[in-house]
Amino acid sequence: MIVAPSLLSADFTRLGEEVEMINNSDADWLHVDVMDGVFVPNISIGFPVMRAVGRVLRKPMDVHLMIENPQNYISQTRDCGAAIMNIHQEACVHLDRAVSAIKAAGMKAAVTLNPSTPVVMLEDVIQELDMVLLMSVNPGFGGQAFIPGTIAKIGRLRELIERSGSKAVIEVDGGINERTGTDAARAGADAVVAGSFVFGAADPRQAIRTLKQL
Repeated sequence: MIVAPSLLSADFTRLGEEVEMINNSDADWLHVDVMDGVFVPNISIGFPVMRAVGRVLRKPMDVHLMIENPQNYISQTRDCGAAIMNIHQEACVHLDRAVSAIKAAGMKAAVTLNPSTPVVMLEDVIQELDMVLLMSVNPGFGGQAFIPGTIAKIGRLRELIERSGSKAVIEVDGGINERTGTDAARAGADAVVAGSFVFGAADPRQAIRTLKQL
């Protein structure tokens, strides 16, 4: 299992130490949530913090833009050191154009779906995607409970990927722990985002190792 700890749950008074923990862990990526208070009812970090993290991070940065008009920030996201740029299908009118621009900028292109958005919305772009992120909570806040219906949705997305010949990775974000991560893995997920389960653990690196073994 690919594991991407979510920076949103880190201790921001010790941000450098938290990033260094990720560097020295078995984590594959660092997931970074950017919220604008418009697309989601919360505001998180912006480009100055991302640039600072990018200077010391030795793992790929998986940037999840929970913002309106994410296509306007492709070059800024790349310049912060992002390896993967996640944009919401619901926030981007010209999705195919945005996906092409992300890839042209040298990043992997990922599209995120909210819990109420069906996977069929990606049918015409799935072959162009490197990853699809399924939200297993309603985006905006950490610490929420996993939405059980996500398990069946993972299966529907896996079917679409296989039917289309896409190489897209399936990532799941929200309420991930050992139990829900196991369920997601069995349903066909390739990657999980974990915030509270990792950064709230007595031994965060052991929590990451637990998820890696799913």
